[in-house]
Amino acid sequence: MTRFHLFLIKRSINMLIVVFATMVLTLALLGSTMDKILTDTVRFDEINALNEGKFHFQSPEQRQNYVNTQILVHIRALGLDKPWYSPDRFSNTLLKLLTLDLGRSHFFTSSSGSSSVRDIIMEKLPYTVLLFTSSTIIVTLIGVYTGAFVADKSGSIWDKGNTFFAVLASSFPVWWVGMLMIYAFAFLYPIFPARSTPLTAPSDPYYILDLLYHMTLPLITIVLMSFSASAYIVKYFIVGVLREDFIAAKTTMGLPKKKIVYSHALRNAGPPIITGIALSLTASFGGSIIIEAVFDWPGMGKLYFDAISVMDVPLIIGLTYVFTIIFVITIFAADIIYAFLDPRVKVG
Repeated sequence: MTRFHLFLIKRSINMLIVVFATMVLTLALLGSTMDKILTDTVRFDEINALNEGKFHFQSPEQRQNYVNTQILVHIRALGLDKPWYSPDRFSNTLLKLLTLDLGRSHFFTSSSGSSSVRDIIMEKLPYTVLLFTSSTIIVTLIGVYTGAFVADKSGSIWDKGNTFFAVLASSFPVWWVGMLMIYAFAFLYPIFPARSTPLTAPSDPYYILDLLYHMTLPLITIVLMSFSASAYIVKYFIVGVLREDFIAAKTTMGLPKKKIVYSHALRNAGPPIITGIALSLTASFGGSIIIEAVFDWPGMGKLYFDAISVMDVPLIIGLTYVFTIIFVITIFAADIIYAFLDPRVKVG
């Protein structure tokens, strides 16, 4: 077995540990609340069934006894007669999560009418991936070019300006900037819609164009808030590489400064830059709750916000699980790329 295979095994084990620990912590925090909501749901369903007039009773006592019996049967069928932390229930819940058996939502349905948590999340997932991978790609391209440009002019007005904007962008809450963008470009100058949810049906042939048009304003906001910080990080790594002895040797050989910066220095700064890109992507997914809620973008972040508002526990747990999976897969992919770019990682 090679060192690279050992490296993959170690990273895979770490990934599984993170997923398992997140699920255990989420269940520990929401377990008792989930039991109460599920029990109340059973009672509500039974009362609704009786109110439909399908059953007739000779006395109120008989009606109440029937209701109590049916509630007890359903509670036992769902395993709610045992505490959430009992070994049977806890292990079964974890197994269902790991197999994407995420249960059913109490308040939400997919566009097809399904209340399955898996169906609802899978319907919203492409929107979140589209918005935040697009913004990450744009921010990365701008950040790498700008970072290399200011690294070549360290201490200049360009360098100081980039640092200023990086600090400025990090100082303002993203939701506040988002509201300013909506006010400026949806009301003051009505260029973009205030709500980012497309009004056309997905079956409409112009739906993709309408979706991209509605995505433009949140996309611009994310890029404006992120590119200067990305450029600052790239500049930091490249400046560190420019201090190395081999760069001095390249300069002595008479190579053009731009070729040294954009070819040799940028290539050697690649591994930490890749890690920074992966971390920024995962951070953007984590911040999707605020961004999507402000712009009303129909993704998982907005769904998460709505689920928390009404305490839809199965949906909250399912979204937490999916966000964790996205996080660990992104970090795992970054580790693999890092290992290819820097063989010393595999040895370590």
